Amino acid sequence: MKNEKATSPEKAHVQIKAPDLRVAIFSIKGTAPLVIHRTSAKFKAQMIQKQTEGKSASSKKNREAQDSDETFNQARYVSKDGWDGFHAAAIRNAMISACRLVNFKMTLAKMSIFVIADGWDKLEPQIPLVRIYGKPTKQSDVARVETGQPYVTFRAAYHDWSAKVRIRFDADQFSIADISNLLSRVGIQVGIGEGRPDSKNSAGMGWGLFELEQAQQEKAA
Repeated sequence: MKNEKATSPEKAHVQIKAPDLRVAIFSIKGTAPLVIHRTSAKFKAQMIQKQTEGKSASSKKNREAQDSDETFNQARYVSKDGWDGFHAAAIRNAMISACRLVNFKMTLAKMSIFVIADGWDKLEPQIPLVRIYGKPTKQSDVARVETGQPYVTFRAAYHDWSAKVRIRFDADQFSIADISNLLSRVGIQVGIGEGRPDSKNSAGMGWGLFELEQAQQEKAA
């Protein structure tokens, strides 16, 4: 019998490296009020009624008296554990927007920066929250609807606030210094929440700004 040479399996040629995802914790402290205004459950119920009932639901009706305390509380994000927070997407969206300031591709940032939630909203458990360390106060402001008619709105404002933001990032795209600098730009130039400088509806009120106090890499994901 002839000896046959042992054949070794072909080695796979890998062109795509495994993702290098890392997590860092950033302590931020507000330098301006953080104003939160979530879409209220009552307003959503009215929208659903209009969609299901059609024109009859949108006919003119007497305007209900407004309970300012109820409106204020409905403007807040409250976790299942009872603490106040802001939508985790606010930081992520702001960091993506800040990429325009440094000519970095926003499309790459969308796939490279993620905010890890501290918890979930008790009313809408699909909403991820970052915890706010600070007490909410009821803030009243004169605003205008699309027709230009003025009205008084009640929102939740946090004047002495801070947060610890956990960010998962792609280390092939960003270093921890890059993420720190980008988040610092968010705090100084972009902002989060109502009245932020990067608001889509106005030039902002100078709200939602913060400073970066500390950055610490946590672990590899």
